[in-house]
Amino acid sequence: MTRPVTARVPAKVNVQLAVGGLRPDGFHDLANVFLAVGLHDEVTAAPADTLRLTVEGADAGQVPLDRTNLAARAALALAERHGIAPGVHLHIVKDIPVAGGMAGGSADAAGALLACDALWGTKATRAELLEICAELGSDIPFSLVGGAALGRGRGELLTPLETGGTFHWVFAVAEGGLSTPAVYRECDRLREASGAGASSADVPDPEPSPALLEALRAGDATALAAAVSNDLQPAALSLRPALADTLRAGADAGALASLVSGSGPTCAFLAKDAEGARAVADELAASGTCRAVRITSGPVPGARLVDAAPGARLVDG
Repeated sequence: MTRPVTARVPAKVNVQLAVGGLRPDGFHDLANVFLAVGLHDEVTAAPADTLRLTVEGADAGQVPLDRTNLAARAALALAERHGIAPGVHLHIVKDIPVAGGMAGGSADAAGALLACDALWGTKATRAELLEICAELGSDIPFSLVGGAALGRGRGELLTPLETGGTFHWVFAVAEGGLSTPAVYRECDRLREASGAGASSADVPDPEPSPALLEALRAGDATALAAAVSNDLQPAALSLRPALADTLRAGADAGALASLVSGSGPTCAFLAKDAEGARAVADELAASGTCRAVRITSGPVPGARLVDAAPGARLVDG
């Protein structure tokens, strides 16, 4: 394929993020329940003599344009595996908040893999793409798969989860980002300061909530709201105390649940239905506690090619 090809990839929200203790290798075991939601980045791969990256859209100026970018690293990894030169121009159109705890960089990596595979004709299997994703980052496999899934290990070992309906969300975008490694370090520091300890020997193994999994299966927003949790939220609030005002504003606006999304600083609010989401969004926008407000729903499919006619290739089947 020599014409440009575009992949569309969703954001995620963690409806449960249970974090184990610090392992000797510097990572944490997770029980990470992902839900893909309808905010998307698009990654277009076009023929080029060398690897080049351009970005447009929300917060594009915050996205690195060198080979530290996850999308660039994904293209390099695929090219190396197949013994080809990584000649490609990757153009990313951002709609997922940057450094917002919604896996925007991971989405771009998954999109770059799928688009480059189509552009170069490498015909990578789904298993190979997922293996590359896991090598690049903990959230990237889910960006490829989408839907709902439980992530174990560092989050990269996925088990698809059944969902019984659509869940309606409002996201409050904060000013600036938060570094995921910094939030994990703060989580460890807070655990040490509490006297409980932060190592994998001190912290119980993380497990998914049975009540939460059942709420997803049933499509019950009220039950899901009672079960959502994020072990990184205290750390995100410690580093960015103003997020407490955002969470309070969403709760006061009638959200069923209010939580920091992943490592933050984006805050997620679960609503009863589409009308409830609009009401929460309106009040949040007027509260002055966030930079922008987005309304969407999930689950949605993972990475897919959007310019492959007729119909897109769905990675998650």
